[in-house]
Amino acid sequence: MKIAVEGCMHGELDIVYDTLRKLEEAEGIKIDLLLCCGDFQAVRNTDDLRCVNVPLKYRTMNSFWKYYSGQAVAPYPTIFIGGNHEASNYLWELYYGGWAAPNIYFLGFSGVVKFGNIRIGGLSGIHKQHNYHSGHYERPPYNEQTIRSVYHVRHYDVLKLMHLKEPLDIFLSHDWPLGITEYGNWQKLIRAKKHFEEEVNSRTLGSKPAAELLNKLKPPYWFSAHLHCWFPAIIQHGENGPTTKFLALDKCLPGRNFLQVIDIPSNPGPHEIQYDEEWLAITRRFNSIFPLTRRRFTMRDEQLDTQDDREWIRNKLNTRGFKPFDFVQTAPSFNPSNPVSNSSITRSCRNLQTESFLQLLELPYLLDSSNSEGVSFVNG
Repeated sequence: MKIAVEGCMHGELDIVYDTLRKLEEAEGIKIDLLLCCGDFQAVRNTDDLRCVNVPLKYRTMNSFWKYYSGQAVAPYPTIFIGGNHEASNYLWELYYGGWAAPNIYFLGFSGVVKFGNIRIGGLSGIHKQHNYHSGHYERPPYNEQTIRSVYHVRHYDVLKLMHLKEPLDIFLSHDWPLGITEYGNWQKLIRAKKHFEEEVNSRTLGSKPAAELLNKLKPPYWFSAHLHCWFPAIIQHGENGPTTKFLALDKCLPGRNFLQVIDIPSNPGPHEIQYDEEWLAITRRFNSIFPLTRRRFTMRDEQLDTQDDREWIRNKLNTRGFKPFDFVQTAPSFNPSNPVSNSSITRSCRNLQTESFLQLLELPYLLDSSNSEGVSFVNG
């Protein structure tokens, strides 16, 4: 299976898909899947654009809206995580993961799916310690503070990933795992990016939660973006342990290293994106302690037992099937002939995909909760 990996998309789907088509023609290959490491910018309309934390000069519609509206169709199955420049209101609708557009799947704030027999996990957002133990308290319309904090990684989402026991093939994060520069040519990195030197030398460049996940999950491949440069590294886990090939990719600009194609042995196709049984069991087990306020969320290190949930999920999926629920539009698409939105305030919306997913797992819908007491401590 040939998998293309892209760094920061910044809404330039047309350019990335066109580059892959040209690559296929030039190399005589077929790309089976595209992965994107964040800053995807699934912007459907001008209301969404107001929820993207970027300077005004960068607030442009770009091309995702074409794929959302059906004017264009993604030529490759596409899976993406969130970064720090996203239409956060739309991604919140799909907190657990789901189709952002036909053939374009958001992995969720944290998540795992299967593509054929390849298991892909990911963590959206970037790490900021002051928000790490908060709940997901942000709701649109965002203010100057929440438009930033909404994409900060939360302990709750990392904790769910730390409960994975079965091996992953690929992991995606937006920011780099802390300390990753020690496993690659950091001297070359700081020659190209001189402002990284202090953080590299003080071992503060990157995300501590991502490093903890790397140490726990030990996937064969880990891809990141965020810092807009190319950086490969190889991590040996213990003396005789497995290795992880790490690669950070650049943003989608001419002459930049924003794409990499890897070849992974897989079962014969056709391949499709499917729910992951273990991940759904973890999601079901953890939903009752979903923290939704600013209050500090912490949890002891012991593992929660998901075995009963696992058997329950298996029976459900064997009956229903493993394909995610179908894509549903929840907002009007951008119209170039009438580009000005009539809406003055962007509010959250219930996405039928998310509602159906929660009904499948027999879980309550909590994403529009604004008066929840939250969770300050859970002892398992």
